[in-house]
Amino acid sequence: MSGEVRKSVRSPAGSVGIGWRQPHYGELLERLPAVGFLEVHSENFFAPGGAALAVLEQGRAHYPISLHGVGLSLGSAAGLDGWHLDQLARLVQRIDPVRVSDHASFARGTFQGATVHAADLLPLPFTTESLDVLCANVGRVQDRLQRVLLVENLSAYLRWQAVGEERVWQETEFLSTLARRTGCRLLVDVNNIYVNALNAQVREGQAADPLQCCRDWLDALAPDLVGEIHLAGHCHVREPDGDIVIDDHGSRVCDAVWRLYRHALQRFGAVPTLIEWDTDVPALDVLLDEADCARRLGAEVLGQGSAVRSTERVP
Repeated sequence: MSGEVRKSVRSPAGSVGIGWRQPHYGELLERLPAVGFLEVHSENFFAPGGAALAVLEQGRAHYPISLHGVGLSLGSAAGLDGWHLDQLARLVQRIDPVRVSDHASFARGTFQGATVHAADLLPLPFTTESLDVLCANVGRVQDRLQRVLLVENLSAYLRWQAVGEERVWQETEFLSTLARRTGCRLLVDVNNIYVNALNAQVREGQAADPLQCCRDWLDALAPDLVGEIHLAGHCHVREPDGDIVIDDHGSRVCDAVWRLYRHALQRFGAVPTLIEWDTDVPALDVLLDEADCARRLGAEVLGQGSAVRSTERVP
């Protein structure tokens, strides 16, 4: 990344935030609960004015804001959408977030001579060519924003087949190399890792323990590369053609993911953590309770006591 990075991605150690979604806009601003930060989806605030942006600015007056995107299409060989990057840059300039993140995925492509957008987070092939594309696009985003970008691992429901002698990287090696080359950092979604392990077990008939597979995945990342952790719920879907686990962000964090979070804390230390909940959004107190669980676990594992309960309020 060229130039100076204007904003560090770090938050106070052990901070735990929640995803701030529309059903909780008013109640959160009225109650101002003690959470470490608020995460919002960047694309919901691209309009130059209006009620949504006004609410976000009110939240920014009390809490650090993390901007989490779903539309940059960082892995697209068709390149980035210049308009999308312009809107993100304007929002970053206005809100001054503590972190900016998106996914190691693609959505843009070329079809019959036109650029199309899948409106989804599609998985990347873990090849050298794909890595080169991802690195170039991440570098362009960081140069434009003059900030370190966090890139999240994906829950994927399909895999690409290698062509000929093409090298296929391990996902952790792929992401680690991305971070080393570009200076970006990694957003480790623990639930995504577990969902992928469960689906691999069903798809491939693996006898390996999914939890141990996930611990191995976490252990393969260097702690200095990790800038944030995400926790969420998932669901099991039974279909005539087979079962599948979906990363739907629609329930509490399950016991297995909490166990993996403990391992992640032991591996990575005091990393800012987010509770995500995007479907069947519950009462605000449910999210706050999940955040309390994460803070208590962090205090137990890291021995930080009440220090991890600070609010990170912005003057």
